[in-house]
Amino acid sequence: MSLEALIARANAIRDARDWRQFHDPKDLILSLCLEAAELLEHAQWRNGDALKTHLAEHREEVGHELADVLYWTLLLADDLGIDLEDAFQRKMDLNERRYPVEKARGRSTKYDKL
Repeated sequence: MSLEALIARANAIRDARDWRQFHDPKDLILSLCLEAAELLEHAQWRNGDALKTHLAEHREEVGHELADVLYWTLLLADDLGIDLEDAFQRKMDLNERRYPVEKARGRSTKYDKL
């Protein structure tokens, strides 16, 4: 399914339920953060093998949380007129410049400290 089709489906679900009235940018951003926090709960108090096991055992739930994050991202970008494909490409270009392979490979250092 294309990005445009995903956006159309998210909007169709929202519009069929007359939820657009509740979706100002602030509330879309809050909803996005809340869903990301629900995803984060799957990692809370777990590390290493315990985390890997939990994520594998809760794959469907984790997928639902990722889908919720995507839903709010799609709606917010569409409402704000942001072309996500273009924004993603531009951000990846910026990351490639900020994190040149010869400086960043195998390191977790932030770009301004490389």
